Amino acid sequence: MSAELWLQALQEHGYRLTESRRAVVEIVAASSRALTPLEVFDLARAAHSDLGLVTVYRTLEKLEELHLIQRVHQPGGCQAFLAASQGHQHLLLCQHCGQATFFEGDNLDQLFATIAQKTGYVIKDHWLQLFGLCQNCQ
Repeated sequence: MSAELWLQALQEHGYRLTESRRAVVEIVAASSRALTPLEVFDLARAAHSDLGLVTVYRTLEKLEELHLIQRVHQPGGCQAFLAASQGHQHLLLCQHCGQATFFEGDNLDQLFATIAQKTGYVIKDHWLQLFGLCQNCQ
């Protein structure tokens, strides 16, 4: 999904389209890796010098509420964001360069059945993130 579609979605949900917000959206929409709010701030500030860190956090929060981006959990913390996957996909993250790749095709039914039997839980949903080194960083 393009930055323009994200901006249109924000506007349709009552959010003003300021130059600062546009700079944040363009950076996140164009990135192929998960970005922390501070990385978004640094990159977007190059295009819009008046950008404030609060605007970055608020814009990321709104994009997440609209399911346009997703939070990426990292070993060092939980504050990175990436364009949301389309459909049910899982995430593979390079531990060196941060490259993010979505993948499908998990068959976890047997694992879920075993866990449900051992714990008594009824498993309703899951998400999966794997960490490793991409081909360029190996």
